[in-house]
Amino acid sequence: MKPTVSYKTLLFAAISGAWCFAAQAQMASPGADVEGLLAIAREGSPDVRMVRLEAEAARERIGPAGALPDPFLRVELENITRNGTQGATLSPSQVGDTKYLLAQPLPFWGKRDLKRDIAAAEAEQAGGRAADTWADVAGRIKTLYAQYWLTSKSLRLTRENIELTRRLEQIAQVRYAGGLAAQQDAIRAQVERSTMDSELVGMEAEYHHLSAFINAMLARPSNATLAEPEALRPLPARLDPAALNERLLARNPQLAIEAARVDGAEKSRDLAYRNRFPDFIVGVQPMQVGDRVDAWNLMLELNIPLQQGTRRSQERETERMLEAAAARKEALGYRLSGDLSAALSNLDAARTTEEITRNRLLPQAELTFKSALAGYENGKVDFATLLDAQRQIRNARLALLRAQANQQLRLADIERLLGEDL
Repeated sequence: MKPTVSYKTLLFAAISGAWCFAAQAQMASPGADVEGLLAIAREGSPDVRMVRLEAEAARERIGPAGALPDPFLRVELENITRNGTQGATLSPSQVGDTKYLLAQPLPFWGKRDLKRDIAAAEAEQAGGRAADTWADVAGRIKTLYAQYWLTSKSLRLTRENIELTRRLEQIAQVRYAGGLAAQQDAIRAQVERSTMDSELVGMEAEYHHLSAFINAMLARPSNATLAEPEALRPLPARLDPAALNERLLARNPQLAIEAARVDGAEKSRDLAYRNRFPDFIVGVQPMQVGDRVDAWNLMLELNIPLQQGTRRSQERETERMLEAAAARKEALGYRLSGDLSAALSNLDAARTTEEITRNRLLPQAELTFKSALAGYENGKVDFATLLDAQRQIRNARLALLRAQANQQLRLADIERLLGEDL
């Protein structure tokens, strides 16, 4: 006889298989921590890939910028009819004489090096834009993840409070049935629960929107599965503002772009002054008569820089451009230093808020709620006092979550300014 399998066994196996599949899908989905999201974005973000390719293209322009121009060859056929003694021909051996010119343009000394330096400065700017784009993408992902984590934890806390309100409603109904409380207490609990149900709907919508935004940053479909956020990044110890400001001035991608722009402007100015001197063309010219070459000429050609007014205007233009680039870099440095100072101040404020909420406000709210619950059960306080105590502990827990998320937002701001992780 074939062994029989019960319906319950099959159902249990199906449920177990579905649970295992869901668990594996959850483990495979990103979103549990921000590091996994950043790793995906570093490789898959179209914005990051675009600026990296542009930086690579700019580096490829450095060599050609300083290369010599291509030589050229010129062929002159003279007296192609031999003073009318024959028909016109293009055969070098049958014309009067044929001149060949092989010439090489030569820029004045130092111009090629300056052009190469200008291209290198432009490549540095492209590299800075790539670093700045990545810092911006990483900063936005860190910000979105902090909001994603906060919304997830707020959803869980709101569901717990809805369940707590349901239990309070049951207590009120029991007391009302025993003649120890008014029916209004149960109604108040129902109103409170309905209010939190409405807030829950908004939080769920925000959670969905944040998931879509994160997927967009990762170049994934908007409805792709994300794992539940588990933990925030550890915060660094107390930060030294002076050391961070030095680090900002040395490593900020935007400042690196402006420094490269200043360097390029300096080289452009030097090239403008170098254009006071002529460029050359040197060449060799063999002359063919019949089937043999019986004469050789050498050629030197140079341009005469007579338009000095035009050149002086170009020199003044490059001087002003250099001054403007230096001023732009200086102004950006001051602005970024101010932004860093504000971000550090906000981070310290968020730290202090978390400490106060965790060590003082939350314990006080919990004690107040426990006391109000015991007092209501004993008939010493009214139901409104109990609901108010419940709101206080819920607000304290939400404030703690917001303070933790706010620290992550400020940390993301600081790292965005530095262009790297702390």
